[in-house]
Amino acid sequence: MIGTRIGEDHVNYVLMYNMLTGIRVGVSRCNAKMHRELVDADFKAAHKFSFDITGNELTPSAKYDFKFKDYAPWVFRRLREFFHIDAADYLVSLTSKYILSELGSPGKSGSFFYFSRDYRFIIKTIHHTEHKFLRKILKEYYEHIRNNPDTLLSRFYGLHRVKLPRGPKIHFVIMNNIFPPHRDIHENYDLKGSTVGREYNEAEAAKNPRAVLKDLNWIKRGRHLELGPEKRKLFVEQLEKDVALLQRLNIMDYSLLVGLHDTSRGNKDKVREDFFVFQPNTKKIERIPSSHKRESKASKLRKAVGETEPSKLDPSTTKLVLDPHNERRKCRFYMDDGGFRGTDEHDNPTNYIYYLGVIDILTPYNTVKKVEHAWKSLKDDKLYISAVHPQWYGKRFLEFMFKTIKYNDDSLTEQNKTENIEVSTS
Repeated sequence: MIGTRIGEDHVNYVLMYNMLTGIRVGVSRCNAKMHRELVDADFKAAHKFSFDITGNELTPSAKYDFKFKDYAPWVFRRLREFFHIDAADYLVSLTSKYILSELGSPGKSGSFFYFSRDYRFIIKTIHHTEHKFLRKILKEYYEHIRNNPDTLLSRFYGLHRVKLPRGPKIHFVIMNNIFPPHRDIHENYDLKGSTVGREYNEAEAAKNPRAVLKDLNWIKRGRHLELGPEKRKLFVEQLEKDVALLQRLNIMDYSLLVGLHDTSRGNKDKVREDFFVFQPNTKKIERIPSSHKRESKASKLRKAVGETEPSKLDPSTTKLVLDPHNERRKCRFYMDDGGFRGTDEHDNPTNYIYYLGVIDILTPYNTVKKVEHAWKSLKDDKLYISAVHPQWYGKRFLEFMFKTIKYNDDSLTEQNKTENIEVSTS
């Protein structure tokens, strides 16, 4: 994730800057209010804010003119509490100095990702239909999180929209970053349980240690999740509960993201990326008593942004991200140095730490997916393509994931393994 020079015509920088301004105001306004119980209206709520460079009684001055919408702020405030996210830390992480790191999606969605300064949070742009779908399922998602604090599903912390003058409406979510800032991820897999078209070119992978590998790479490399009885039970039970929700909500096309860290290799390979901070110098801008004050100040602010170069994080800044954050330690799947430590059949630790999460959970099985299923079924086995009915998708997904678990004790028979893991078919 390397920063490039950002000029005043770099629309994505302006977009990100406005995102963070809106987040700071919207979240601060909600958090400042007394705690109360949620009502049905909270799940449909949408609070609107208008920002400009002069400011008003509702919003502070901003460097650019834009409109911001904060969806279901009370619900997401409660979700952040469920996930043990401190309100003040959340805002500092997102809206203090921030890491300029814009990535194209490794998938086909075309989304962009922005990371917070400490690598804890991801801002991901989403399609309008995904935003509508998340709002539609928000109440069920909320109830699931309340009853499953150790869920493996993507952890949504906020849903927002930003609109620039003469620009499109851009929706985005704030979510957890599954991978840690302090550990190299030696192998990275996106597993769907499908084998059709699910392979990353191994020759290319050899050149790119950060490549996102797929199901067939996992199989051909002979990879497994090494989990002893205790952790195996935790993983299986939680994954079944999470998939049951996705099946009930008619969701498919999700993946299990798996990051492998080999403790015997540690960080010596230096797989982690270099980060760059970007903070425009606007302190020199002074108030000018003029009838053209607004235009003059805006011009100077944009010039300051355009002249600012990204700078590499200095050692004092990188110390912020050397250890897993408190909220990770309170989840069973993130409590082992920010991840889930592999264990043998005696529950003793192995050399691997797994960083796991179910991602891309906002794709319903709609007309588009049904057409895709029909088309792909003409040339490939309809049971193993990606676009299938959510019930079959979930069943296939669970079967594949459970087969990835390695049993280190050779005395276990196939019957024992089947008895230990019963795949849910509902």
